[in-house]
Amino acid sequence: MNFLAHLHLAQLADSSLLGNLMADFVRGNPDEVYPLAISRGIRMHRRVDVMTDALPEVKIARGYFSPPYRRVAPITLDVVWDHFLSLHWDRLCQDTALPTFIDQCRLSIEPHLATTPERFRHLNDYLWSQRWMERYADLAFIKQVLQGMANRRPRLAALAGSFDDIESNYPALEQLFWQFYPSMMQQAQAQKI
Repeated sequence: MNFLAHLHLAQLADSSLLGNLMADFVRGNPDEVYPLAISRGIRMHRRVDVMTDALPEVKIARGYFSPPYRRVAPITLDVVWDHFLSLHWDRLCQDTALPTFIDQCRLSIEPHLATTPERFRHLNDYLWSQRWMERYADLAFIKQVLQGMANRRPRLAALAGSFDDIESNYPALEQLFWQFYPSMMQQAQAQKI
């Protein structure tokens, strides 16, 4: 899962939006640094990542990537799942429009940025103003996201090429998303994540 799914599941579970969004920027035990609610959000994010990686549907999805891109498939898939969530938001979340949800998240998170890691603050400079999570619905933007990640981290250069495997397997990936994401929503609502 990427930014949008982590925020969505956090909201469903009544968990800290800030903790869930910034978890990838926090190393070690968050209890030593952050208030309990934020620490719990960081831990929820980590559980979601472990849960998602272990899903049979995600394991099948990894198999759709050709050998040069299989190593980065988990990262690519995180972005792909956000694409489908953004694309199908109106079907999955009929009570709140996506722009409204994103604005609510931003209003909850931005007042606390001063206490967050610098790299996370830098991400926030772009995430909200450029409306990334809404733009995830556009497959061309997903290609830009993967290219940008590849450019910033040379060890992950294969991310750029992995987009071809997304296009080649798009209907199958979309079907897998529908097989697991609604169940994750239910687990979040039941606070079982």
